[in-house]
Amino acid sequence: MKKTLLILGIAFSTAFITNAQTVSENAIGIRAGDGDGFGTEISYQRALGDNNRLEIDLGYEDGDNFDGFKATGLYQWIWNIEGGFNWYAGAGGGLGTVSLDDDFPGRGNFDDDSETFLFGAAQVGIEYNFDIPLLISLDVRPEFYFGDFRDGNDLDIALGLRYQF
Repeated sequence: MKKTLLILGIAFSTAFITNAQTVSENAIGIRAGDGDGFGTEISYQRALGDNNRLEIDLGYEDGDNFDGFKATGLYQWIWNIEGGFNWYAGAGGGLGTVSLDDDFPGRGNFDDDSETFLFGAAQVGIEYNFDIPLLISLDVRPEFYFGDFRDGNDLDIALGLRYQF
């Protein structure tokens, strides 16, 4: 009986060790999506440990009645599903600026046609780590804004493509 338990213990330990996920040291690419938001972002990820990382995204959008810039920072935890599939969750925030036309529909006239805003964000997603240095991801990021024009919340869904090095 002791030998059977020992063999089962070794088998389970081996299974957990082979499923352990290590995060690539660096990854850079794009995160393309849209909520009410900023469309495509340049995205950089930096490993902080075996199963966590920091993601920094810089986005710019040029709309019909506004121009905007947004910087986001998120701390993420990564869990392996199977093989190259992982899921991740994180939290963070950022800041941005938006420049509005004075005649923005539904908002009346502005004395000041620009503002800087802060926001908090959460993120959950799934990713696939290819054998080549390519990482593809799909995630959802709820964002909570604190500003005059940009206030309330928004849901950003995006597809990410990153080169790992």
